[in-house]
Amino acid sequence: MSGQSPVPGPACEVPVRVLQSLLSLLFVSLLLLGVWWFVDHSVSRGLRLGQAAEQASSWLFHPEARVATLAIYGHMVLGGLLTLLAPLQLLGVLRRRWPPIHRGLGYAVTGLALATGTGGLLYILGQGTVGGPWMSMGFGLYGLLLMLAAVRTVSLARRRDPAHPAWAGRLVILALGSWIYRMHYGLWHATTGGLATAEDFSGTFDRVQVFAFYLPYLLLFEILRRLPRVWRRSAALTPRRA
Repeated sequence: MSGQSPVPGPACEVPVRVLQSLLSLLFVSLLLLGVWWFVDHSVSRGLRLGQAAEQASSWLFHPEARVATLAIYGHMVLGGLLTLLAPLQLLGVLRRRWPPIHRGLGYAVTGLALATGTGGLLYILGQGTVGGPWMSMGFGLYGLLLMLAAVRTVSLARRRDPAHPAWAGRLVILALGSWIYRMHYGLWHATTGGLATAEDFSGTFDRVQVFAFYLPYLLLFEILRRLPRVWRRSAALTPRRA
């Protein structure tokens, strides 16, 4: 016997890949359960556009501004569907075993992102937001980033560019933005009773929120994405002892 340790082969990679698939499936399943209440609320609210009760009580309904009204209610329906479908793109097993489904779902997600962003921007340009210029700026930037991520994701995928996964990750984060926005408020009110918030969204927390529901998550994604590269460089520069 040579005394050498066996070299890990392809057979050793199978359990690791299976474990990764199971973990991603578990994560996506929990995420879908977590967003379902928002999806149901957003889609059902958007579909109530034609109901008299909705028209009488909603500050989003503007009979004198049909384009803006249709845009925001369409935004709610399409945004809810986007929130539901985007996490499915995180399933590695879907990419590996059923690439046509992954590609088809990718086109659906990017299409929904473009339509959702367009609807939100049309409403902002036509009516503004309840929180005024500051909220309009925060939500407007969010909509533009969502649409940019959608365009870059699909264009890079078509070219099989290595940058595609990074943009796809950004798109998923932004697709979850509306849900994250409401989760922030729910957690904040549960822990502080609504400190620094106001009905007209002029409170300090309100003003931070219009950027905090997407920019910090994009920044964290970039940091985590670059960590392995930083670790490899640090290991390469560290002198080895004899």
